[in-house]
Amino acid sequence: MNIVLRELRANLKSMIIWSVSMVFLIAVGMVKYSGIAAVGQSANELFNQLPAAMKSILGMNYLDLTSISGYYGMFFLYFLLLGGTHAVMLGATIISKEERDKTADFIFVKPIARSRVITAKLIAVLINLVIFNLVTLLASVFFVAMYNKGKPINDQIIYLMTSLFILQVIFASIGAGISGLAKNTKKAASLATTLFLSTFLLSMAIELYNKIDFLKYFTPFKYFPTVEVMKGSFDPFFLFLAAVIIIGFTALTYITFQKRDIYI
Repeated sequence: MNIVLRELRANLKSMIIWSVSMVFLIAVGMVKYSGIAAVGQSANELFNQLPAAMKSILGMNYLDLTSISGYYGMFFLYFLLLGGTHAVMLGATIISKEERDKTADFIFVKPIARSRVITAKLIAVLINLVIFNLVTLLASVFFVAMYNKGKPINDQIIYLMTSLFILQVIFASIGAGISGLAKNTKKAASLATTLFLSTFLLSMAIELYNKIDFLKYFTPFKYFPTVEVMKGSFDPFFLFLAAVIIIGFTALTYITFQKRDIYI
């Protein structure tokens, strides 16, 4: 438990920055919605003039941006990018940051098994993600309520936050796995971030060119389509695939970090 608390304190400043950034993003996004809502149906006509590729990427083909639920669903793409980046960097750095900061002797010379250290660090990652998602959920409910003139969409927000949390856990486990595998710990975060961005770009490519739809299994961004998630529909196969990825990369983290040499 002491290790968990230590990791939470070490990541407190970062957690605050990421959370405040998300709250600011939501607040600005809802202010923009008020402008779109004021314009009304002509906003949809304007959006229809955008290139088909852009509309497909942003989900405009399936969502009515003049409704608050449709706008929030489109805007959720930014949540995925910000939340996913936070998760993959957290997972990649928390495992081996002692080597990066030259403080490995502080924790690894103690009579504590490496597996216990890794477990504590992963628990701290999970707590950070839960806090981040709670802040995002509460901020979303608050700011949406400020500008919503129709029926509440809290259920839809909760469904989307659930998909965001699963995606974050996926990328956090991938980041941790890469960190355990990488011999150069300084490159772990950049490798994990590159992989994250590659999966995002792949999801965009699939939207633009549906003949490569079979590649959707390789990008978590395609596991939970926004339109379906807002209906409370989660594909059981992709939930299973997400669990496999999380368990697989978590196991990889334990196996690789147990065997690697720790540079002090």
